[in-house]
Amino acid sequence: MEEGFRLWANPSSPHAEGRKARCLLEDARERIKAALEWDGEVIFTSGASEAAALALHNAKAGERLVSAVEHDCIFQSMPAAERLPVRSDGALDLDILAEAVQRERPLVAVQHVNSETGNRQDLQTIANMVKDAGGLLLADCAQSAGKFDLPPCDMAIVSSHKFGGPIGAGALLVRDFALLEPSGGHERGYRRGTENLPGVLGMAAALAAANDPHLDPFVLEPINALEGALPLSDPTPYIRAIAMPNMSATAQVMRFDMAGIAVSQGSACSSGTMKTSRVLEAMQVEPEVAANTIRVSLGWNTTRAEVERFCGVWLEMAKQ
Repeated sequence: MEEGFRLWANPSSPHAEGRKARCLLEDARERIKAALEWDGEVIFTSGASEAAALALHNAKAGERLVSAVEHDCIFQSMPAAERLPVRSDGALDLDILAEAVQRERPLVAVQHVNSETGNRQDLQTIANMVKDAGGLLLADCAQSAGKFDLPPCDMAIVSSHKFGGPIGAGALLVRDFALLEPSGGHERGYRRGTENLPGVLGMAAALAAANDPHLDPFVLEPINALEGALPLSDPTPYIRAIAMPNMSATAQVMRFDMAGIAVSQGSACSSGTMKTSRVLEAMQVEPEVAANTIRVSLGWNTTRAEVERFCGVWLEMAKQ
């Protein structure tokens, strides 16, 4: 990022400084494609929310269909979209999906890894169903890119800070530019606004440094043994939805905060509202359980000592 700030110029400008910035931007684009093993196009954005809006509004497709457990930015970008229900374990109801996609070229938006529960959708099966119906699949990979392989899809949403890169940088991965209507003068004409060169370079560097696995399994052992995790169809290690009997999620968030531990109630983007999670409601989680469920996320730099301390505080609160 320091290099990007030092050499910054508008990458769209034809002068020497602009051309140098363009070379840096295009090099980062190729490195990101290589790191994610994506052979399509990359449109740089300010983050996942902008990428979602770009895809939902500009895709050359018909009806917009979104799963009921998507991130809030999906619903805010397309409030009229038809919602596809999920089962009680968080998995998309494939029987209803099979019926819903039987319309002219639908766009189906599904989160690869849920941002509140950590549940992973079976996007291979979903992608096959959408493709067979002649539709397009938009995969929200904000929580999975840099941690898991990208799923099969026509478009994917990527957020830099979710894998250790800087905030304010992200991308919409597109199999082919022809899937979108142009919307601006930058990024081949598919995005408005000057590219964030320092942020893009930081995103490329973070992806290059990403390890497999995202966290050593040794770090996760204490939380794996903790009771209270919700039953899910395909749980992933880095986001947990954990319920504590007889203590509200709001009280837990405050108590953990006083102990110097940061957790949230639902998605971090909406946890400030302190409302019961819309995702848990869609999963038909009993209201008294949903009201007592917190979201715990573990990053690339989370330590075993931090996980042990969280578990110790959680157990002490549960005893009280």
